[in-house]
Amino acid sequence: MNKISCIIIDDEELARQRLIRLLKPYDFVDIIAEASNGKEGLKLIEEHQPDMIFLDIEMPVMNGFEMLSKIKKQPKVIFTTAYDQYAIKAFEENSLDYLLKPIEKERLEKSMEKLQETHKPMALPLQELLDQLKPKKEIKTLTVKIGDKILLIALDKIIAIEAEDKYVFLHTEDGSKHLTDFTLSNLEEKLPDNFCRIHRSSIINTNHIKEIRKSFNGALVFVMDNKENQKFTSSRSNSEALRERFDI
Repeated sequence: MNKISCIIIDDEELARQRLIRLLKPYDFVDIIAEASNGKEGLKLIEEHQPDMIFLDIEMPVMNGFEMLSKIKKQPKVIFTTAYDQYAIKAFEENSLDYLLKPIEKERLEKSMEKLQETHKPMALPLQELLDQLKPKKEIKTLTVKIGDKILLIALDKIIAIEAEDKYVFLHTEDGSKHLTDFTLSNLEEKLPDNFCRIHRSSIINTNHIKEIRKSFNGALVFVMDNKENQKFTSSRSNSEALRERFDI
């Protein structure tokens, strides 16, 4: 099929990066621009006239619904948001689909199938939309192997996850360090929103942040609340999005 031009509109840079990564296998989707708020998104839509947009709802300056009300020629819309209370409103806006964050590969695949099936905006049947928004089963623990034993580590006990060379370790609040078979990319997709990727080699549990310090090179240093007050430094490329997330 012909290329489908697309704009991603989301105020979280990490969310945009994740979506771009998940969309890479779909070569018929051509991401032509990104916007970090509704006002910027509106300008880009008027300029580029994309076939479709991925649209967050809760954004500064102008939210997703406000932005849509100002568009003269509306493209296909796939909503992306962490808040399922917007489901009915999204349905009323005649969206192609509605994806809850963190977006899963399998769920995105269904959206891409819908996108390929039609060249016209298509609203999901209301019951189907509501069925898809039922809370998914969230993981509560991660497994680690110690000899012949398999330990279940509760997520709320984990302060950070760090990659060292080819290995990935869980750091827990009691100061322990456990080797796990998961990759950071795999964990980033599975973990709830309080876990935040701050660097290509580290994910932190934001519930365990004691303080945040600004580094001389523009990065952020996260001091955790475990016994050792471990420190994890963000990459410079993630710093702007992290500053927005923590309002600093």
